[in-house]
Amino acid sequence: MISGKLLKNITICSAVLLIIATVFIGIGCVDKEGTTDSEAIIVKGSDTVLPLSQAEAEDFMIENPETSVTIIGGGSGVGVAALIDDEVEIAMTSRLMKESEVEEAEANGVTPLRHEIAIDGIAVIVNPENPVNELTYDQLKGIYDGSISNWADVGGDDRKIAVMSRDSSSGTYEYFKEEILEDEAYRQDALTQPSTGAIVQEVSQNEGAIGYIGFAYLDESTKAISLDSGEGFVEATEENIISGDYPLARPLQYYTNGEPEGLTKEYIDFVMSPTGQAIVSEVGYFPVA
Repeated sequence: MISGKLLKNITICSAVLLIIATVFIGIGCVDKEGTTDSEAIIVKGSDTVLPLSQAEAEDFMIENPETSVTIIGGGSGVGVAALIDDEVEIAMTSRLMKESEVEEAEANGVTPLRHEIAIDGIAVIVNPENPVNELTYDQLKGIYDGSISNWADVGGDDRKIAVMSRDSSSGTYEYFKEEILEDEAYRQDALTQPSTGAIVQEVSQNEGAIGYIGFAYLDESTKAISLDSGEGFVEATEENIISGDYPLARPLQYYTNGEPEGLTKEYIDFVMSPTGQAIVSEVGYFPVA
C-alpha cells in the first residue's frame, strides 16, 4: 500500500514534470529572436541589394515587432542556390536568374517568381588622385580584358592599372562581364574582391586601382568616371540613371518560390509600398513603383 506521504510526493513530481514538458514544447516553436516559424523569413543573396534589404527589413520590423526578417549577403549566386534548395523565402539578386538555374529549381520543385524592387546604376570608380575622368566602353573593356595595362594608354599617368573585380558569385560580376566584356573573360591578374565594400576600400587606398560598384556604395573616398557607350560621355548621377541616359543601369529583384504568401507577401508588399519605395531612394537606388 502506498502511504499518503509517498502519494503526495508522486503527485508533486508529476506536476513538476508536466510543467517542464510544457515549457520545452513552447521552446520548440520559438526561434532565438522570440518569434514563431510563421513570423520569421530569411532573405539572402546579392551584396548590392543587401543595404536596401537591411533598411527595408528594419522599418518593416518596427511596424511589425512580432516578426523577424533575417538579411544575409554573399552574392546573387548564393541567394539563388539557397532558393533552389528551398532554404530561404526570398533570394535577392542584381541579375536575372539564368535559364539553367530556373531549370534546376523547377527540377527541385521550386518555381522562381521575379519581383523587381528597384533600379541600380553601376559606377566605375578610380582613386580621387587619378586624373582620368572618363572612359569609353572600348577602353574599359581593354582594361578589364588585359589589353590595356597602363593608365598612360587612356590619358592618365604612367602607372600600372590595378584591376578590381567582384567574385563570380556576384550578380554585378555577371552583369559587368556581359555588358562591358561582351561575355569574354576577365583578365587573369584582376584582383577578386569578396564584397563591394572591399572594392571601395582598395580603390580609395590605391592610386592605380579601378573597380565597379553599385551606385548606393558611391562616396567621397572614390571618384566615379563618366562612360561613353557610343553616344557621348555620361556621368554616373541619379538624374542620368533615372532618365536612362547612363548606360550601366540594371534592375534589382527578389525571387520567391511561386506567389508569396504570409509574412513573405507582407514584407514584399511593404517594399513595394510608397513607404518601401521611399526607402529605396533614401538608400541610394531608384524606385520602380
